[in-house]
Amino acid sequence: MNRLFSILVFILPFMVAAQETLTLDECFKLVTENYPSAKQSELLKNQVRLDIEAIQKGKLPKLDINAQATYQSDVTSLPLQLPNVTIEPPNKDQYRATLDVNQLIYNGGLIDATSKVKEATSKVNQQHVDVNLYGLKNQVNSMYLSVLLLQENQALLNAKEEQLKSRIEEVRAGVKYGALLASSEQALEAELLKIKQQFAELSYNRSALVQRLSLLIGKELSEDVKLTRPEVFLGATESQRPELQLFDLQQEQIDFSSQLISKSNLPKVNAFAQGGYGNPGLNMLDNSFNTFYMAGLKLNWNVFDWKKTKTEKQSLEINKEIIDSQKETFELNNSMELVNLQSEIDKIEALIATDNEIITLRENILKTAESQLKNGVITSSAYITEFTNLYEAKSHLNLHETQLLLNKIEYQITKGAYNKNRF
Repeated sequence: MNRLFSILVFILPFMVAAQETLTLDECFKLVTENYPSAKQSELLKNQVRLDIEAIQKGKLPKLDINAQATYQSDVTSLPLQLPNVTIEPPNKDQYRATLDVNQLIYNGGLIDATSKVKEATSKVNQQHVDVNLYGLKNQVNSMYLSVLLLQENQALLNAKEEQLKSRIEEVRAGVKYGALLASSEQALEAELLKIKQQFAELSYNRSALVQRLSLLIGKELSEDVKLTRPEVFLGATESQRPELQLFDLQQEQIDFSSQLISKSNLPKVNAFAQGGYGNPGLNMLDNSFNTFYMAGLKLNWNVFDWKKTKTEKQSLEINKEIIDSQKETFELNNSMELVNLQSEIDKIEALIATDNEIITLRENILKTAESQLKNGVITSSAYITEFTNLYEAKSHLNLHETQLLLNKIEYQITKGAYNKNRF
């Protein structure tokens, strides 16, 4: 027996340490890593890298190989004959193969401007992903605290069960010596069975919630995982809502698009060279296969675009005004939501204060009822009523404290002032 006790003393700390624990901050981190849409962020980074790489290749020389064989119904010929001179007209069948090289020299920074627009668009898309992931925080918070509430209710039921068992032992002794009726013990035993029913119901509900939380955060959780109660600090902190950054990035994207439009009308200068082999070559009067080449510069400048550039810029300015309007709408709705949450926090704090007063009174009443039950002054049914009233009051307190925590964390998330170091 002593040996068994020694073994239990040795292994018990390791069994306790092995129990899985989970924090709210860990859940927030896991959902942003494992939620399916989180994969889009890395995909978008790879995509914009490839897109910009492809755009920048526009600065490299372009090489084209061309070949053609034609037959035409007529060719150029001289309308007169010169003495002692025979000029043969070109053949109607002609052959030509060329290698063309074009090198961009100047385009007003159009390629770099296009790259910046592509990069800005990618940042906007990535920020949309961040906004969607941030929106999951309230869902995680609600599910986490629901599991936590059941976990703490289980602890409350344990205390309720232990206290009831103590009363049963006292009543059993009274029945044995004839001080109390047997029905008093039976009534308490029935109440103990109700508690076991509550344990079973709570266990099933907790198991279902843990499974849902596990799917949401992308991590397998054991059914007996222990959740830690988070702490929250409400302070005046600058908002870090990802939606606000999204609006700024959208404005930046429009600015880069406007720069791209401006650069599209700047002059473009290209150097070109062509080398070839054909019949005829550059000399149309030589009906034989010859090599040939030419090189030069080419300027292209659209000096008049019928105010297309101006119209496109005006459209972009309207887009900026739309984004400003969306930002104002978001901030207004956000402020209204914060007012509602603060009102709910104040209400629950008042309820908690009353809960504590009720519990104090119920504890005093139950102490009196315990003494009366021992002395046979009241029935076990009357005792159970006061016993149940106390634990209902404690259950209400537990619920309100969890609701308060839920609303405080939701307030932080809504405000964009969530600080993981505070949790």
